[in-house]
Amino acid sequence: MAVKSTLHSIESERAEWETVIADLSRTPRLAKLLRHVGELYFANRVDEISEFQIATTVFGRSELVFDPSTDSIARVEAHRLRKRLKEYYEKEGRDHSVVMSLPPGSYIPSFFHRPEASAAQQPANDTAGTADLAAAESVGLTDPSAEKQGGSAEPAKGSGWRPGRKVIWAAGVAILLLAIGIVVLRRQMTPDNQRGAQIGAAAPAESAAAPQTGQDRAPIRLLCGYDGAPRIDSSGAYWEADRYFSGGIPRARPDTYITRTSDPMLFDHWRLLEMKYDIPLKQGPYELHLYFVAPTNDEASKSYSEVLVNGKALLPAFNIRDDAEGADVADERIFRDIYAAEDGKLHLGFTSKNSTPSVSAIELIPSIPHKQLPIRLVTQSSGFTDHLGNFWHSDTYGMGGTVSDQPQVVAGTPDPKLYAQERFGHFTYSIPVDVRGHYTLNLHFAELYWAADPGVGRRVFNVYCNGRVLLENFDIFKEAGSLHALVKTFNHLKPSTEGKLDLTFEPIENFATISAIEVIDESE
Repeated sequence: MAVKSTLHSIESERAEWETVIADLSRTPRLAKLLRHVGELYFANRVDEISEFQIATTVFGRSELVFDPSTDSIARVEAHRLRKRLKEYYEKEGRDHSVVMSLPPGSYIPSFFHRPEASAAQQPANDTAGTADLAAAESVGLTDPSAEKQGGSAEPAKGSGWRPGRKVIWAAGVAILLLAIGIVVLRRQMTPDNQRGAQIGAAAPAESAAAPQTGQDRAPIRLLCGYDGAPRIDSSGAYWEADRYFSGGIPRARPDTYITRTSDPMLFDHWRLLEMKYDIPLKQGPYELHLYFVAPTNDEASKSYSEVLVNGKALLPAFNIRDDAEGADVADERIFRDIYAAEDGKLHLGFTSKNSTPSVSAIELIPSIPHKQLPIRLVTQSSGFTDHLGNFWHSDTYGMGGTVSDQPQVVAGTPDPKLYAQERFGHFTYSIPVDVRGHYTLNLHFAELYWAADPGVGRRVFNVYCNGRVLLENFDIFKEAGSLHALVKTFNHLKPSTEGKLDLTFEPIENFATISAIEVIDESE
């Protein structure tokens, strides 16, 4: 039965792929791209999918002269395809059981199977909660700032599965299931097979034998208080409607501007009052991201609540407004080394101290033990994948200054696009990190404005991290000249008590500037 179910899942993904191609008939270039990567995906030839292969095979670039550093055809069309898919699943495909995407930084299709709601997954709300939900503002609206998308061409002819491939898939799945069964049986026979619920402690003993890359586990992203179709953030990640909760009431947040985020849709709703989340998790370490925002009222400045994980205090006396340093400011807290309890679920509790607890979004990302995942930001409206395959998130966590919209060509780097734009002015970044770590900070600069002598002295500024001086009287032109990449690295930075690296860019002569920011956990 398991083999049949797996084959059915594969065939449902293929059916969804063909449906999307048929529906997106207005953009043949995107249809051709989607058909090509899909055919390789279903033929189990994903190792052949690359920027070079797409540019030369799909878009006709010459294999002899194609240079990805100067010709971005594959990246541009993949970006357009991601936007088209996003709109499709916000509209025509919003009720589809399978959702297809092209994750940022990759040309390999990804499929998300929407789980069916059940009593075990979604505890029934009490009558008060149901009444409050009915009285709440509409929660099915898409983000008005979301980018629009559209379609592609007709289905590929002759692209059906050959009988031999089904046999191969079935045999492969059967072998995989047999291997999993053996592993599970061996673990059940192990006397010390117990999963922990520790924060910052060592991983459970059983997890040492399991893959630590997170490839066998999927992220979980929940929009608290929201009841609608999945939504897609600025990095292309899918966020589900609220589930796994008991208690609390859903509310639509007042329509006020939220600062320090490129994804205001994460804060469109709340779940309020005392509540609990019991989230099923596969074995292994996760990184927990909690998203909050404080309302504009006097009570918020003196309200404290508590966040618990598996019965232990994670945030014992938490004031959202203090943590974010203001109302209507996006606040994100990150915790590494998060594990399910012995029952296979992560238990998150939000309890009252002297206030109404609230949470806007919950994210669990598969990770590795004792080390936070890197944070990479580029001061642009869309993400970027560098030559090493690292994905840089679009500009977020910043406040003040202006983000330029005129890309420049920068030398001295294998990734000129990383330096093509800037945030300039007098501005700050508040980057969330696990409070227990120490971090390496890489700041990426380029002088994009002053192009000739006397460029020295025309732009001078200071950079601080949590009050510590990192750069004093810093002059990009003096060190690197015009339109040339420059990286400054700082080691062993300790976060604030609120779990932030607070960066301040203070102008002395003309505006301060930054093109990209990278934060790396130094933990071993």
